[in-house]
Amino acid sequence: MPRKFESEPTLIKRRYSEEEVGHRGRALYRAGIRRKVSGEKKGRVVAIDIDSEDFEVADDALMAAERLLARHPGADIWFERIGYRTFRRFGAWHAGEQAG
Repeated sequence: MPRKFESEPTLIKRRYSEEEVGHRGRALYRAGIRRKVSGEKKGRVVAIDIDSEDFEVADDALMAAERLLARHPGADIWFERIGYRTFRRFGAWHAGEQAG
């Protein structure tokens, strides 16, 4: 069932470019967050606040972001998927190749 907003969603002005969020988020994940979540189930999502370096793990990106934003409203968030090189994959892949 789709989630309903209590009020109209608002646009948030971001402090960083998409490239900067990606660069900082990947660096934080590789520098230590990956080790901290290594025991989590493969495929779960890590949402990372690139300013506070706080993170949240959940089964999907929306839940991880909601929990993180509850602690850090207005956070610039980067997502990683545990056990995969990328969060999302575009395009086709061959049978037997791992999706990720």
